[in-house]
Amino acid sequence: MSKTAAALIAKAKDRTAVFGVVGLGYVGLPLVMELVRAGYRVLGVDVQDKVVDALNAGRSHIQDVPAEAVAAAVKAGRFTATTDLTRLEEPDAISICVPTPLSKTRDPDVSYVLAATESVKRGLRPGQCIILESTTYPGTTRELMLPALESTGLKVGEDFFLAFSPERVDPGNATWQTRNTPKVVGGITESCLEVAVALYQPAIERLVPVSSTEAAELTKILENTFRSVNIGLANEMAIVCDKLGVDVWEVIDAAATKPFGYMKFTPGPGVGGHCIPLDPHYLAWKMRTLNYKTRFIELAGELNAEMPEYWVAKAADRLNDAGKAVRGSTVLILGIAYKKDIDDIRESPALDVIRLLQQRGARVCYHDPHIPHLHEDGLDLHSSPLTPSALSGADCVVIVTDHSSVDYAAVAQHARIVVDTRHALPRKRA
Repeated sequence: MSKTAAALIAKAKDRTAVFGVVGLGYVGLPLVMELVRAGYRVLGVDVQDKVVDALNAGRSHIQDVPAEAVAAAVKAGRFTATTDLTRLEEPDAISICVPTPLSKTRDPDVSYVLAATESVKRGLRPGQCIILESTTYPGTTRELMLPALESTGLKVGEDFFLAFSPERVDPGNATWQTRNTPKVVGGITESCLEVAVALYQPAIERLVPVSSTEAAELTKILENTFRSVNIGLANEMAIVCDKLGVDVWEVIDAAATKPFGYMKFTPGPGVGGHCIPLDPHYLAWKMRTLNYKTRFIELAGELNAEMPEYWVAKAADRLNDAGKAVRGSTVLILGIAYKKDIDDIRESPALDVIRLLQQRGARVCYHDPHIPHLHEDGLDLHSSPLTPSALSGADCVVIVTDHSSVDYAAVAQHARIVVDTRHALPRKRA
């Protein structure tokens, strides 16, 4: 082990190491709070002035991070946020938690990772450890980040350290959070791995070292591909059961009684969030560059992407049975977040459901207790109060997200037609 590595590990043990976190969103801000809790001083970096200003004033823009925790960290001098990228030379460790979206052609967009890497490179000095947390395709850390950082003349594993440790954030999960969710770590070299593990050790209950950054990158993609494929199977089973006149929820619940060899997944209106709809495409893209087609992954993606259209067609059928056309009908969408009890609309299938209904001529309104205003890619709507008159006044109610605070008994009582994509009504009645 080099003297530089030993010195950085020693700084981790006595908490004199300063952490930098680039990207203060759903991944970065919870990580900041755990690092502060562990005793580190943290410099947060984000390109949005409003985010930085709010955090420095003790306000949180992330539902899972209480404002009180942010305010306490700022007041104690343990956390400060900035938009000044030149300050990245200050931290001893830098975790990069920036978005990795897909382009319009469904190819990986690593521009945010590259921009963050360039910012880090400009201030890179001996004794720094750089850890990428953004989900990406296998090879990103070694093939894109390493050459850029070594172009400074510093040597990885001796002068600076580079690792990949994928985020495993599950917004709204009260049980599994950043601290107690096991964290996978892979380094470019053995010294990189040792340093990264030592830095995260005080803040994370369990670390899972793997042999390389590629193994760590692929671990994250496997996790979400597993979910995508199984949700796709559940969604196809919902269509199969519908055509056979069988209750898919009864079948799934019965299958789930098997104590081995089965894991319960449920159908729905599609998949949302930053992970499941996007991450499998990173692996599919990478394998296309190696002349291999990931058939399971792409088929699951197609099935999941088609579910909004399936449920809109179901709503159209129900309206037709009642002697109404979709055009001119009022459709109330219940829940637009991508999953229950959160305020996140990233890749939410509700957005597609709304657009598809509008394209058919429906007057669409929505209710979501977590999202008072929807302003997204041409959609500009406000959440309506969920009153008996609102329910009875709608020609059709479509339950897209099953928030816990919604009174589904009232929905069943007052709505004329209900299309339930989440099996919310039977569960609430039970």
